[in-house]
Amino acid sequence: MEQAIIEGVVRLLEDGVPLADLSIERIARTAGVGKATIYRRWDGKEALFVDVLRVFEEPDPELPGTSMRDDLVCLLEGLRRRGLNMRSSAMLHNVFAQMKALPKLWDAYHRTVVDPRRRLTHEVLRRGVAGGELRADVDIEMANDLLVGPMLLRTIMRPDAPLDADLAERIVDTVLEGLGPAV
Repeated sequence: MEQAIIEGVVRLLEDGVPLADLSIERIARTAGVGKATIYRRWDGKEALFVDVLRVFEEPDPELPGTSMRDDLVCLLEGLRRRGLNMRSSAMLHNVFAQMKALPKLWDAYHRTVVDPRRRLTHEVLRRGVAGGELRADVDIEMANDLLVGPMLLRTIMRPDAPLDADLAERIVDTVLEGLGPAV
């Protein structure tokens, strides 16, 4: 039943229905279920939409744990692959663009998808500081933004930019060169 509802939302979005125009009633009709069925699983559209977006998300990669650098490359490679998936799905890109107009959805997406990944990257960076791979005075929040920013720019805001297979390594190595301990 849950899968039919999620597929119904995807079908409507693929048909060009704007996210803001999707009502629980319309989703229920498309999925062939009653509104009560949807409300038993989700407390509203925002929660349902977050689950729809999760369908398109790859699971977080298993970190190799061999070094901070290798773990960061692994995390950014996952982001690069998500970017490639988004490019192949105009519908998904459209949903992200519309989400900004729906603050509850934007907040829910950040809470359930973005923030856990950000915490994981912070953990890897802190481990790098503790292990001497980064300077002790590195601002973890800024380091995260320096690493993730170029990948997000290329995957979301510059669809014409190449997402070469070695992009994650190049970004990590460039940032770490500036953040590493003095030689």
